[in-house]
Formats: sequence, structure tokens, C-alpha cells
Amino acid sequence: MKVGHLASLAGAVVASAIIALATMTSGNTQTANAAQESGTPYDITGTYVSGVSSGGYMANQLHVAHSGVFQGAGIFTAGPYYCAEGDLSTALNACMDTFMSRKSPSQLVGLTEDRASRGTVDPVENLADDPVWLYRGTNDTTIDEEVMDDLATYYEMLGSNVTYSKNSPAGHGWVSPKGTVACSSTASPYMNDCGTDEPGNMLRHLLGDVQEPASSPSGETMQFDQNQYVPSGSASAISMGEAGFAYVPQTCESEACTLMVALHGCYQYYGLIGDAFMKQAYLNEYADTNNMIVLYPQTTKSDSNPLNPRGCYNWWAYGGDTAYAEKGGEQIATIMNMIEAFGGGAGGTDPDPTTTTDPSPTTTDEPEPTCVTDDNYAHTQEGRAYHQGGYTYANGSDQNLGLWNTYTESSIKETSPGYWAQC
Repeated sequence: MKVGHLASLAGAVVASAIIALATMTSGNTQTANAAQESGTPYDITGTYVSGVSSGGYMANQLHVAHSGVFQGAGIFTAGPYYCAEGDLSTALNACMDTFMSRKSPSQLVGLTEDRASRGTVDPVENLADDPVWLYRGTNDTTIDEEVMDDLATYYEMLGSNVTYSKNSPAGHGWVSPKGTVACSSTASPYMNDCGTDEPGNMLRHLLGDVQEPASSPSGETMQFDQNQYVPSGSASAISMGEAGFAYVPQTCESEACTLMVALHGCYQYYGLIGDAFMKQAYLNEYADTNNMIVLYPQTTKSDSNPLNPRGCYNWWAYGGDTAYAEKGGEQIATIMNMIEAFGGGAGGTDPDPTTTTDPSPTTTDEPEPTCVTDDNYAHTQEGRAYHQGGYTYANGSDQNLGLWNTYTESSIKETSPGYWAQC
């Protein structure tokens, strides 16, 4: 079995603990449900993961590292496992753009097999026949097509059951009937409406037959403290937010349910866009009619130590976490602790009570863009620019900043997410 059932979890691990997650519905705080008060997690019969962009990279990393737990993955616009090789420049210039060379899918499969032999990821045999759903739009200028093609090839070489859609005119984002961004655009909150039900297509490939979604969600959105799941006890230390969320249909209080982990992308974390990702992903509607809990972990921006100004999931070893794509990765371990607390996987501890707030966007005045002056090499290392042919170009505007070295300085500012221009 890939996922432990309730019976295997209700013994010594959870007998003395209580899941006491605060809940919210229609903006009102409620007490924890009866199943949680009894000290037992939910009855989870299968665990899946999905994600977009950096969340797509993390979804793949989770699937590979813990293939004994995850039974399938759905990924919007990302690249293959360990593509960045723990290096920001490689991440930007080989695994988003393709200015630099990157390891081939066969090389990455070999690397994965080596890690499996050392036990830092689960046996690769678990990935054989796993359903994998992939999606990329033709107007996506953030992740090049060749990069996502490598992800499809990587899974195919490991024997996974892959379906790959790449003919939609979508820009870079999660595509959903609830999306508020035009299909071909790439703009906040990166939830695109292309007139198709891609979350439904994903779930049908991962789960098989699914019931039609509810017209509107009727379950509860729970907020919990993510600090209690971080091995160090500090979410901010690994660029994760204080609060995480989960959508729980009423049927899951008394019946067996599937667990879907849904991972947002860069610039999609709760502290920036509020609950837009959770509301527009079009997963909660399917959760209501298909006995499925949706877990929404959250990152946050970090301007230093670790440096993660866009609030991305860790797919290039920021913060010095060289095990970021393995079982020992700090964010991977944190998310697995959450999964286990909900009843997925094996073992785990129940979360403690937390103060609940309404997960609604907070309106704030946008600060004036600040000019960043640094040498051109540093600009590329920090994700503000890229280099090509010995010259440096600002991300987004593609303005030539001069020679790519530590002697040439330039001043640029971020006028919109991912768009840098000269001051």
C-alpha cells in the first residue's frame, strides 16, 4: 500500500494527540469538528500532489522523494526533477529559459536511481504506472517548452502513465474555469481561464471516474499554524508562511477520503494574493462531490536568509538546503508532516490549536519600486537578470545592462512581478 489508512494511524502515534484545527466557513470561526476532537486523523485512502510553476517543481520533488506515499501527480508548467542542480543560475537559464545546457532526462533518471539506492528518495519502481498529468500553454514565456518536454520524458522513462497537454494558448499559470486572468496572459494571480476544465481533466487522469463538481463549495476551509510542522519549528526560516490551509468537505468527517496537496507558484502565496489560489483552483468544488480533502501549504517571500523574494517553493537549494529535492529537504519534510497529520502517509503528529483569521486578501498600497544597484553577475545570481553571449539582460524587459561580470554595475527596479527595467 502506498498510503496508510486510518487503522494504521490510530494507535500509539495519535492516541494521545488531538487534531484541533480551527475552521472557517462563510467567514465565521467555528470549533474543531468531532472527528478531530476524538484524536484521530482523517481516513485517507490515497494521496496525490499537484502544483504550478515552482509549486510544480515541488510537486515533482515530493512525488519522487516519497513515491511510496504519493500515487500520482498533476503539474502545470514546470521542468524535470533536479533540473536546477542546486544552482540559481541554472534554474533561471536552463530550467526556465534555455540559454544554458542542462542534464538530459536520462541523466536525471540515473541520478534519481542513484539517490534511491542510497535511500534519500523512495525506490523508483514506485513511479511505474503512476498517473502523471502535465500541462503547458503555448503562450507560456516563463518555462520553455523544451524544459517541460524533459519532464514528460523523465516520467515516461520511469514507466509512469503520462498525459501531456501543450496545445492550449495559455500563458504561465494554473488554468481553471474560475480563473480571473485571460487565457493567453501571464499576470497576477496567475489563474487563467481558457474555457476548459483542466482541474477536472487532471483529476480524471489521476483518480479515474470523478463526479461533476459542486456549483459552489460547501465544506470548511481550515487554517493552521505551519510552524509546528517545520523540523526547526520556524516556518519563516525556510521561507514558508505562518499559516497553511486545508479544504475539508463535510463527508470527510465520517467517510474515507482522498488527499490532494495543491502547491501554488511564485507570487501566489497567501500573504500576497490572499485566498485567490484556493478559491480559483477549482479543486474545492470537485472535493465536495468526490470525497477529497485539499491541502494548501503556503510559502512566503524572504528578502534574506533565505533569499526568496518571489515566495517560490524551493527547487534550486535556496537557504543552503542542498537536500531540497530529497526526503531530507526542509520544505519536503514540512509538507510530509502536514500530510501525516491529516492521515496520509505513515505516522505523524496532530496539529495544535491555532488562532484563525479570515483568509481574505488584505488590501495594501503597492510600494513604489525600489532601484537595486549591483554588479551584473549579482543581478543574474539573484534572479533579476539573465546573461547571454557575455552580456546581461534584465528579466522581463530584456534591456541590455552591459557586460556580464562583477565589474559592471547597473541599477534596475521590479515594476511588476518578474519584470525588471533600468532605473
